[in-house]
Amino acid sequence: MATHRGNDGKVKIGANTVAEVTGYTLNEGVATMDDSAIGDAADTHLVGSTNWNAEISCWWDETDTNGQVAMTIGASVAVQLHPEGDDSGDTYKHGTATVTEIVQEVRRNQTVSVTFRCQGNGALTLTTV
Repeated sequence: MATHRGNDGKVKIGANTVAEVTGYTLNEGVATMDDSAIGDAADTHLVGSTNWNAEISCWWDETDTNGQVAMTIGASVAVQLHPEGDDSGDTYKHGTATVTEIVQEVRRNQTVSVTFRCQGNGALTLTTV
């Protein structure tokens, strides 16, 4: 079984690597609908549509015009999430997402950080480089 170092991960918006990424979180889910009836011994459900969202954390870099600066509130962005890098044979997930929230944190004696929260708009696809 292969294991991977988080240090190799990358995030891209379109074909552009986002600068100063410190980490990301990808959440994938599915809607479920209860179809249990009176008298059933156990709950049952139907499977609905899939969904996903991502949170991308960075050291703030206002000069990253094709990455961080491109992620504005309400923007539709093509997100690529590379957990193991982008060398030939590496896998990654990608899809279109809407930037729903931007959180910038400024603290005394600390590096300024920014977090971009994105909600998937359509399917997330697994691809090999």
